[in-house]
This record gives sequence, structure tokens and C-alpha cells, in this order.
Amino acid sequence: MAKYYESDLTKMMRDLLKANPNIVEEQKKGRAIWWDHTQDQETLKRAKESRVKQQPYVYQTKS
Repeated sequence: MAKYYESDLTKMMRDLLKANPNIVEEQKKGRAIWWDHTQDQETLKRAKESRVKQQPYVYQTKS
């Protein structure tokens, strides 16, 4: 069986995950905290309504 090319990065990641198998679980926990959650629709609506409209050219002073 022929050995296929494996990049240095792939080897490094394979060795890292072999040495620290808990990394994958920690990644899943972090993702659950920051990304995999539902948005409160009332809070989103309130934030959208309270947003102050920006003038077309922000550096122009009002006269």
C-alpha cells in the first residue's frame, strides 16, 4: 500500500490531538457557549428599534 502525502500541519494536528484528546470536547463546549444558542427575539427587536441612525457621511458636521 502506497503512503500518501501528509502535510506538516496535518501531522502536527494529528500529534496534538493524540497527545491532548480533550481538545475536541473543549472545542465543543466553547462552541456551545458562543455559537449554538437561540436568540431572544424580543431583545433583538428592542436592539434594532433603539439603534441610532447614522448620517450618510460620518465626518460631516451638522451646521
